[in-house]
Amino acid sequence: MSLVDTLVELVDIPSVTGDEEEICTALEFRLRAVRPTRRIGNSLVVGEPSGDRPLVVLYGHIDTVPAQDNLPARVVDGTVVGLGASDMKAGVAVMVHLLEHPEVADGPYDVVGVFYDKEEGPAADNGLEVVLELLGFLGDAELSIVLEPTDLRVEVGCNGVLNADVVFVGKAAHSARPWLGENAITKAGDWLAAMHRLEPEAVEIGGLVYRETYAVTRAEGGIANNVLPARFVLNLNHRFPPIYDLEEAEARLRRVAAAADEVIVKDRAPAGGVPEANAALDRLVELVGEPPVAKQGWTDVARLSARGIPAVNYGPGIVAQAHRATEYVPIANLERAHEVLVAFLTTS
Repeated sequence: MSLVDTLVELVDIPSVTGDEEEICTALEFRLRAVRPTRRIGNSLVVGEPSGDRPLVVLYGHIDTVPAQDNLPARVVDGTVVGLGASDMKAGVAVMVHLLEHPEVADGPYDVVGVFYDKEEGPAADNGLEVVLELLGFLGDAELSIVLEPTDLRVEVGCNGVLNADVVFVGKAAHSARPWLGENAITKAGDWLAAMHRLEPEAVEIGGLVYRETYAVTRAEGGIANNVLPARFVLNLNHRFPPIYDLEEAEARLRRVAAAADEVIVKDRAPAGGVPEANAALDRLVELVGEPPVAKQGWTDVARLSARGIPAVNYGPGIVAQAHRATEYVPIANLERAHEVLVAFLTTS
């Protein structure tokens, strides 16, 4: 089966977060013929270390965001179009072919693949956490590669992320007599205008540029057309660079949202660190042929680096296509990522 055929097959298996059983079973059925597999819920670990060779671990999440009329997959003008094509079933397809590759199996590394569920949902529910807790040998990896979309660049570190309810409180009243109450929605107007004008802040770390951002991504308020709203709740999404820990990032978010009556942090994940003095990473960068860049979005590189596991992002997907209704990945990207990683895993 070609890389394209594998990707089309994977895209066509619905796997919205929380509904990964079918795709996990399909991967298990295919890969157990070539390597030992271990199922942990709806996550799958393929391969195991021998202890005789350095360990490299490949990671890919198997879930997607909800569909937007972008199923089934289509091959169009040298691309595969469909839900999750870039984020990140293209990376998963490359992982499958690497794990099936006989020269990779006989190469200088023990190669293990981790396919995990619930990455696109809240960080606390992410299926990788359970896998890492149960399989301590994953912490022994010389390098871990998360095949998230990176436009074929090596992306190191990653921003952390916070989500918080920013709450404005008013007083309900009949809309015909608004002076008897206080409109919680319009009370938020000055703050929303300031947020609209707020520019990303660039932060340089070791020559890598991360951008700290704040974005209002959801809003909910009001109960009827003729009732002055007494409560207006907005989700504030904060992306913060690796110079801040979770407590510092939360303090920064609370300062930005200081005009609100209440701020409730609902979900948080740390930023990912940059591996230091790692020969395997240096060799991967050399094979890619261009210097590494900072990862703006959050990935499980953060979860791995928090455990002291050296990890980077490298994958065939297009960053800007993630979560789009028209999501696609160039077939050439699939082939190039596979070529680079075969070279990486078969030489030392």
